[in-house]
Amino acid sequence: MYPTSNHEILTDISTEGLPEEYIKNPRNKDSFIKYYDNGIDNWGYNSRILSLADYFEGNSHHVHHVFYNNQQQSLMTRGKRVENRTFIDLKLIRCTTGKGGNGAITFFRDANRPLGPPDGGDGGDGGSIYFTVVDKNMSSLHRLKRTYEAGNGVNGKGSQLDGKRGDDIIIEIPVGTTIKWIPDPLTLRKYLSRREGEKLDDIKLKIQCDQFNNIQLIRETNWTVGEGWSFTEGDREFYETRDYFNELNEKVKENDHEIIQEELKFDTFPILGLDLSKPTSKPELLLKGGKGGMGNMHFLTKDIRNPNFSKKGREGITSFFLLELKLIADLGLVGLPNAGKSTLLRSISKARPRVGHWEFTTLQPTVGTIFTTIDEDPFTVADIPGIIKGASENKGMGLDFLRHIERCAGLVFVISLESKNPIIDLEVLLNEVGEKRMKDKKILIVATKADLNEDGENYMNLKQYIEPKGWKIVPVCAMKGQNVETCIKLMSEVAYSGKK
Repeated sequence: MYPTSNHEILTDISTEGLPEEYIKNPRNKDSFIKYYDNGIDNWGYNSRILSLADYFEGNSHHVHHVFYNNQQQSLMTRGKRVENRTFIDLKLIRCTTGKGGNGAITFFRDANRPLGPPDGGDGGDGGSIYFTVVDKNMSSLHRLKRTYEAGNGVNGKGSQLDGKRGDDIIIEIPVGTTIKWIPDPLTLRKYLSRREGEKLDDIKLKIQCDQFNNIQLIRETNWTVGEGWSFTEGDREFYETRDYFNELNEKVKENDHEIIQEELKFDTFPILGLDLSKPTSKPELLLKGGKGGMGNMHFLTKDIRNPNFSKKGREGITSFFLLELKLIADLGLVGLPNAGKSTLLRSISKARPRVGHWEFTTLQPTVGTIFTTIDEDPFTVADIPGIIKGASENKGMGLDFLRHIERCAGLVFVISLESKNPIIDLEVLLNEVGEKRMKDKKILIVATKADLNEDGENYMNLKQYIEPKGWKIVPVCAMKGQNVETCIKLMSEVAYSGKK
């Protein structure tokens, strides 16, 4: 029999009794999977049960933004209106591959032979869906569509003509995107109703996996081994009483089994998702189209002279994926709201972020390119929207902003000397960014608005605070262009060392 999907959403199951190593460190592949002894079915699959929060690696707010999106949508709309551009870093897409065409039931005919041998061709394979990772002119997911549907295969024809293959689809995805499989959004939304912002540890995903911990995707409405026949005369019950058909069907079952096994081999997706951190040289398969059915020309035997039957094409497959863009830049500008990041980026690059004197001026990340000397490659700087205290707990859209820091090679903390206590401001940023995001990253401190602190006391205190950490600091007045060249030089050192 054909395996059936066993993906479920559960709320009444406990993780009590699980070994401790299965609960800690969700990014570790061995401990990420939480095993329940559900047994292995005849196809070699087992069920894995894990919390929704763990499945999204501790950041279940991603799910909230996709399914509720009230706050995210309002900020995105405001950002698009104010900054005159669209930036989307979370996208839910629905992908459907093409159905295989049916095999034809036809017979050769000419003037002297009104009913000749069978010559029905095979149906064409359904179109598949591929993705390619690009790094040119793509720094947002807003160009991606919500639905992708590949073409169906064409039915076979007479004279042994096979049907045309369905059209494939290639999705262009920007570098720095991760892809996660998710259950049917309509089903998942029922469990998330009125829970925006709350923890999701009590919602569990029961996922059917193969022996390599890949999610096994199932084509729900497909025929199984020994089925999938089409008839022009009689029906299945009629032919099941004929020994010649039953003998033929037993032989065809072997081919059916091979088709299904190959299908299941391709219908998998890593449970940890895909991390697309580099451009691809060629398109990669995401979902495979359905196999075309065999025409009646294959079923001519000594006992069957006029096969009035053929095989149907295999169904396509539909799956949902959550795409998350983690902005890639050599350096990330990190600071509190109104610290002067956008002004600094304007003064050192060709980027033109909006500049103002109120908090949260920047609502969407901006990337600027900095050219130094003719013999060195330029480096890029990302202006991350302002981080506030509690950002690591998603206050002020903090988690949405913080994830763009993860892929930066180095971090530039922008501290305003206009502040009453710049040291406290820096400590807030360090606590919210966290050691994990700062690991192996080069650090530079840029003290902005230096002209507003005439006695230099704030700057000297800040410099003494960071000296034990071994970080460099540079005072800058971006509005007046003071010390900008020195700032660019130090930033280039951090960027190039991070690249190495």
